[in-house]
Amino acid sequence: MQREYYLKLAETGLRFPVGADLVLKEHPDHEAILRDGARLGQVIAAAATRFRTPLAMPVMDLMLEKALLLRPLGIPEADIPTWHFTACPTAEQLARIRQGIQGPLDPRLQANVDAVRYVAQHTDLLPVGMSIGPFSLMTKLLGEPITPVYLAGMGVSAEEDPDVRTVETLLDLSVEIILRSFHAHAAAGAKAFFIAEPAANKVYVSQNQMAAGSDVFERMVLKYMRRVKAAMDAAGVDLIFHCCGELVDDMVRGFASLRPVIMSLGCSRRLWDDAALVPKDIVLYGNLPSKKFYSDDLITVADIKRLSGEYLAKMRAVGHPYILGTECDVLSVKGCETTLMAKAMAIVEGPG
Repeated sequence: MQREYYLKLAETGLRFPVGADLVLKEHPDHEAILRDGARLGQVIAAAATRFRTPLAMPVMDLMLEKALLLRPLGIPEADIPTWHFTACPTAEQLARIRQGIQGPLDPRLQANVDAVRYVAQHTDLLPVGMSIGPFSLMTKLLGEPITPVYLAGMGVSAEEDPDVRTVETLLDLSVEIILRSFHAHAAAGAKAFFIAEPAANKVYVSQNQMAAGSDVFERMVLKYMRRVKAAMDAAGVDLIFHCCGELVDDMVRGFASLRPVIMSLGCSRRLWDDAALVPKDIVLYGNLPSKKFYSDDLITVADIKRLSGEYLAKMRAVGHPYILGTECDVLSVKGCETTLMAKAMAIVEGPG
């Protein structure tokens, strides 16, 4: 798609939540649907229709690429969420992983790819794929990534420190895994690819080092995202970039340098201020506090309508292309389904 497409969407006043999980969980057999590409595509299309958006945003699951990476090592599925490397992967492990990812995708990730294919072939919606970002995937592969990232920020190289070497090796491997996922989605018809980098924030990357002139953010985060973005550009697929972590201004500028068509940020940011940091041909998206939607004690429908009006007014005042939405995906919570959907729909219906 052309960048102008997304700018025009913003001009229309489009507003929607990232909320496919809410629609998915309305189905009693939702776990089975996650492994059935056609039915998952139908759910994603139904969510886009419910939320009145032409963007068929997928269900967010940031564990899928970790699973793709670890299964060739024989890690049991139940252990994957909490499994970590305790040392740099050996040459033998790397060879097993690289050989393994060339084979068929596992059923859950394949269903995501097939859902994109369903949307592309059976609807008029824009098919969107999704993946975790390289830095965030690396943090899921190590029990304690903060110290080696800090050492890298001090200028320590992989040749000088084994832990820095481990981080850089896992970042390189993460890019390979993400590109495997991306190319499968692109082949299925994805026109945009949503990359979530929630760990690329000031918890994991020192803002003090950045302020002192360290290239740690470029070296540890942006360098690897640029490799993914280059592959996306070559394939003609647009980047929708998301980070709901706590950021400093230079991090926002760095993400903008990736040239996404849409940038989605979390509630730590005031988008009307970030408009000064982001070029006007990048649509800003967000950032209503969706992590609070499950509870009326934290936020009510009336609060959402009020905040929606405030956000829209402030973004109009700064003149930056904007789509009102959520700070992250809206996850279904058992017992709170009605409350969550009412708040998601409050975004769609507008401040009114």
